[in-house]
Amino acid sequence: MKFTLGWLKEHLVTEATAQDVADTLNKIGLEVEGVDDPADRFTGFTVARVLTAERHPQADKLQVLTVDAGNGPLQIVCGAPNARAGLVGVLGSPGATVPANGMMLKVAAVRGVESFGMMCSSRELGLGDEHDGIIELPADAPVGTAYADYAGSDPVFDVAITPNRQDCMGVRGIARDLAAAGLGTLKPLAQVYHADDLAPVDGSDPAPEIRIDDPAGCPAFYAQAISGVTNGSAPIWMTQKLAAVGQKSISALVDMTNFLTLDLGRPLHVYDRAKLTGPLNARKARDGETVETLNGKSYTLDASMTVIADDSGVHDIGGIMGGMHSGVSDATTEVIIECAYFTPEKIALTGQKLALTSDARARFERGVDPAFLDEGLSIATRFVLEHCGGTASAVTRVGQPPIARKSVSFDPALTARLGGVELPADEQAAILTRLGFEVAGGNALVPTWRRDIDGPADLVEEVVRIAGLDRVASVALPRPDGVTKPTATASQKRESRVRRAAAARGLNEAVTWSFVGETEAAAFGGAAWTLANPISEELKAMRPSLLPGLLAAARRNLARDETSVRLFEVGRRYLADAERATVGIVLAGDKTSRGWASGKAQAFDAYDVKAEALALLAAAGAPVDNLQIFGEAGDHFHPGQSATLRLGPKTVLASFGMLHPAAARAFDLDGPVAAVEVYLDAIPPSRGGGRAAYAPSALQAVRRDFAFLVPESVTAAALVRAIKGADKAAITSARVFDRFAGAGVPDGQISLAVEVTLQPGPQSFTETELKAIAERIVAAAVKLGASLRG
Repeated sequence: MKFTLGWLKEHLVTEATAQDVADTLNKIGLEVEGVDDPADRFTGFTVARVLTAERHPQADKLQVLTVDAGNGPLQIVCGAPNARAGLVGVLGSPGATVPANGMMLKVAAVRGVESFGMMCSSRELGLGDEHDGIIELPADAPVGTAYADYAGSDPVFDVAITPNRQDCMGVRGIARDLAAAGLGTLKPLAQVYHADDLAPVDGSDPAPEIRIDDPAGCPAFYAQAISGVTNGSAPIWMTQKLAAVGQKSISALVDMTNFLTLDLGRPLHVYDRAKLTGPLNARKARDGETVETLNGKSYTLDASMTVIADDSGVHDIGGIMGGMHSGVSDATTEVIIECAYFTPEKIALTGQKLALTSDARARFERGVDPAFLDEGLSIATRFVLEHCGGTASAVTRVGQPPIARKSVSFDPALTARLGGVELPADEQAAILTRLGFEVAGGNALVPTWRRDIDGPADLVEEVVRIAGLDRVASVALPRPDGVTKPTATASQKRESRVRRAAAARGLNEAVTWSFVGETEAAAFGGAAWTLANPISEELKAMRPSLLPGLLAAARRNLARDETSVRLFEVGRRYLADAERATVGIVLAGDKTSRGWASGKAQAFDAYDVKAEALALLAAAGAPVDNLQIFGEAGDHFHPGQSATLRLGPKTVLASFGMLHPAAARAFDLDGPVAAVEVYLDAIPPSRGGGRAAYAPSALQAVRRDFAFLVPESVTAAALVRAIKGADKAAITSARVFDRFAGAGVPDGQISLAVEVTLQPGPQSFTETELKAIAERIVAAAVKLGASLRG
């Protein structure tokens, strides 16, 4: 919500400065996001008079001006067609920054002629869109005066309005809050609009025909017609206010509705009556109906939406945006002003479905004052009659706005107990009264513009914030004696261990969005969930994998000349049935840099991510010694260079390998990329009391090497698993240390050499025992089709 200090003071009698207003707004819970003083932008700009204007010797469309800015004549090269001797305008001196584009002015030669500054247009100063010529000030404007002093300073406030404060979506409501906080006195609304009263203007022309067929979406619909209007430009004071808060002036009729939306938080709409066919009707849309709105876009509607239509079709998405067909133009001579109350929940749902935002929607979905229909229509009608002329009709009223006022129990003792602020009961009552509540007999009657007040706690909030949130003391929470118990869950502890293990292995932690684009999600199996109202199309799908975000991060790092990217993330992936705790790792670029000792740079491979997966699974408490390797890692992995780690044939604990080239191209990644996902949710809970105490044997371990000829279809992991199972008590480890295929090895077979470590118990192994263990190892290998190599 934006407004200027001068605009605020039209509702609030106060001598407060901009800083006073900002401080008070923050104290009462209306966060000021910024205060922009236009005078700060005009440093270096001065009122100046053109003394002479001669044609540029090297360019037909340029002139060489002699300009007086109070310190003697200056030479300025100017291309404005209206530049002439005697004109008073605004001169930007060298060193000044042009507000419109941030360009710093300096002395420069233009077609061989030096220019010591620039005569400025309205657009260049950020005062409007006019740029066909330089600004023309009145002839008596004081030459040499800083333009900021001449134009005056009216700071612009940008206030963040929370969804519950619908009453502060207009300058009037903010002024009411400031008056309640003691910063000034709120002017009567009739005084603000220079009227004896704001009674409805009932003219003699025939009243417009309106009706309501959707009372659930539009409980009340008031309208008034005006004939004989001239839709010219809005008054300067109105366009200046709108321009100060970033609103473009369109025409008197449109500017009037925009002004009242910002000034009073009361959206209205004006129809060109000549473009309507039959009465206006607030009804439900029909499935498939379309309407082209004032933003130039076409929307398809459904029966859940409330529209304003006539016999020919839809002219307005009720409470959100008007239609292009019946919009007013310079040729408009007859209008109908709509002032209606729309149900907030209906407006919110319609806006979400259509992904359509507007100033009107922002106010209607919060809930405008249902008791302000007559006054709002009256003010709008007076504006039109005053600035566009014409003759008013009688007012047509259909429906009944929900103006019943709630009564809430008021207990002054709650303010200290819930809000932590001690205030006398009469002071609390006075605060509520200034806010528009009626306090009597232990109850407070809620004003119609405060839809958010539901119970006694809400009254405490009102009292405390107006008294000043800075008065709430900082009090430490009570802490019980003794040692606190740990609160982390088993899954949180597991994630912490995994995070520490990954960092200790030299990986860098990344935190990426839980949302990805639908294209990125499709590369990883597609998204089970998409957002109805996303931040952007690039963040529409809930990620089915952690890898898309990590791959995007890797791409950004590689694009910035990072030669080795090692990223991990602990987060959630979102599947159709639930969200799953997962660890993702991406290795891209060089594993080792080129050098005189290492030679060429080495890239990451599938074995690197396999090692990371096993290490993190071990940190998470998974039984890594019992894991089996299977294929089917996923289409986003390279076939033949990827696998899964499983506990049994069905429980997948990790998928790892080299990224498929197509998936890499989808993320604009060149070169090999290794990745892994560890599925923490699939790891079974640990049993027992943790690791056994470390008790090394006093006896030396025995190592034996075995070389087997095995079919190519037998994996090394299967052979190792079979060997370890031959004698679980004696064999502590087994690992493949050599693989050979070629001369001396039959076709269809490979030679695998395995180192087996045997650990004796209380007594050393005898030769007979070692021989028996070796025989069991060979027998286990034979069951897989292997044979001991001679």
